[in-house]
Amino acid sequence: MGLFDFAKDVGRQLFDTDAEAADNIRQHLEIKLSGITDLDVAFDDGVATICGNCPNEATRNNAILIAGDVQGVEKIIADDLKFPEPVEEEKEKFDLYEIVSGDTLGGIAKKFYGKAALYTRIHEANKELIPDANKIYPGQKIKIPLD
Repeated sequence: MGLFDFAKDVGRQLFDTDAEAADNIRQHLEIKLSGITDLDVAFDDGVATICGNCPNEATRNNAILIAGDVQGVEKIIADDLKFPEPVEEEKEKFDLYEIVSGDTLGGIAKKFYGKAALYTRIHEANKELIPDANKIYPGQKIKIPLD
C-alpha cells in the first residue's frame, strides 16, 4: 500500500513553510473527513506521513487523496493509516485518474462509462476533494468508481 505520488506544485495551499505543514494538513483532514481517530501527520521535504485509524477503506482512500491535493505534497506514506479489513463485497473498487489539461468531469465520465451525464457518479465519489464539479485542475488525482 505504501507510497503514493502526487503533483507537488498543484492543489490547495495550506502552508508556507515545512514547519507548519504537518499541523495544517492534519487540521485540513479533520475538517474534510470524520471518523479518523488518533490522526497524526508528519511532513518532511514534500513527503507527508499519515497515521491513524479509519472507520473504513473509503475514508482511508479519501484521506490519501485529500492530503495529496495539498500544494507542496509530493508523496504520501500511509502504511500506518489503518482500517478494519472489509469483507470482499464491501471493498471499494475504483481506478485512480490524474486530470490533464482540458478535462471535464463529463469528458472523464464519457471516457470511462460511455456517457458524459454520468459525471455525477465521479463527482459523488470525490465530493470531499472536488466540492464544485466545475473546478478541477491538471495534476489532481481522483477516484473513478468501477461497478
